[in-house]
Amino acid sequence: MTSSAFPARTSGRRFHFLFNRAWQALWVLPLPAWLLLFFAVPLGLLVAISFWSVVNYRLTPDATLSAWRYVLGLDFLWASFWRSYGLSMASAVAISLLAFPASYAMAFVAAPRQRLILLGFAIAPFFTSYLVRIYSWQVFLTEGGVISSVVQALGGKGESLLNTYFALFLGHATLALPVVLILQTIALANVDRTGISAAANLGARPGAILFRIILPAARPGLTLGLLFAFLLSYAEFVSASYLGGGTFQTLPILVTDLVRAGQQWPRAAVVSLLMIASLLVTAFVTVLWAYREKG
Repeated sequence: MTSSAFPARTSGRRFHFLFNRAWQALWVLPLPAWLLLFFAVPLGLLVAISFWSVVNYRLTPDATLSAWRYVLGLDFLWASFWRSYGLSMASAVAISLLAFPASYAMAFVAAPRQRLILLGFAIAPFFTSYLVRIYSWQVFLTEGGVISSVVQALGGKGESLLNTYFALFLGHATLALPVVLILQTIALANVDRTGISAAANLGARPGAILFRIILPAARPGLTLGLLFAFLLSYAEFVSASYLGGGTFQTLPILVTDLVRAGQQWPRAAVVSLLMIASLLVTAFVTVLWAYREKG
């Protein structure tokens, strides 16, 4: 081997090293750019606006705490907060329980090809506008609508179901149920079948297999499904407005009312920041619980 071969080999290794680093950077760089553009910058702008003021219905850059004092002094702020939190958590739990039997069937009963077809049906609602789907619920729920007419035909009163928690829950489920269904199915389908087969061969009952093997193994995916249902319901405005009719004074409704009342964007920004803070805390605690090690 000649001495000129060593520089050529060293140059080749350096080229591969630089190429690998450039290839990794190509995939890594979009992440901080995405976080900066779609999270950090909007959040920073929201924080800045919360310290601005409104003069003659015009948003004016300022450094005042007046919006914070006003919002934190509202008597109904914390009532709206806990109402939003409680209704959204109740909807998330109900949606998760409602989706679980279908997810279980797709993961353990349906064949892989059938599972793909069923998941395709699950995402089909996303092909239509969410607003259109909410409007269609009004046809069913209003007085004289489909459900009311059926109840009257059976001898009942047939009152309107709009502006009730049931109507609000239907709106939350319309938005979040397909997402929860997909996350639960993926989590259950990835459960190791070896433990299930071993438990069944040892005579374990189906209930014991479900609660001691399947649910603990699928806990991260099931918990993330619950979390996504909560996040979508908590920030949801359309169903609270068009199905709840403003009966439930949730935080998204409060944000809208503050903006409409004299273009009070700083006050709306304060409420939005409170929502973001509560969502981040909830998401952090939930993810920690989902991925905690077994004691």
